[in-house]
Amino acid sequence: MLHIFVDADACPVKEEIYRVARRYGLPVTLVANAPMRIPREKGIALQVVGGRFDEADDWIVEKIEAFDILVTADVLLAARCIAKNASVLGPSGKPFTESNIGDVVASRNLLAELRGAGEITGGPKPMGPKDRSRFLQKLDEMIQAIRRQPTTKRPIL
Repeated sequence: MLHIFVDADACPVKEEIYRVARRYGLPVTLVANAPMRIPREKGIALQVVGGRFDEADDWIVEKIEAFDILVTADVLLAARCIAKNASVLGPSGKPFTESNIGDVVASRNLLAELRGAGEITGGPKPMGPKDRSRFLQKLDEMIQAIRRQPTTKRPIL
């Protein structure tokens, strides 16, 4: 069954994920390094892992399967899950795919170098209503694409 995993520590679209999961009756597992409030509802679970570096990422990669969805901004985690034939969506609504993940990882590495050299300061702009709407639309499209595919094929996104 299709399952939504959330790299939850800094995820700004949790409420949107809950809304879509309720509509489709899909289970959601939030994975975090510390306890957090989640709705007390059937199908929504929180997995708290230790604080070891990448422990949440490692847990997700171990549990995620083909045809599951991961919501994360972590490009390296996205690449690991794509390798397991999972679908990955960023909080901005940008899907990470086999065809774009190489470029996204390269951009991430370049930006990390520039930040380390002090060339870039600051972070991403706060999410607005349009960003949230785009995320909802893309998550819905991703679920529909997975549901249309035979269980033997990877979804086309």
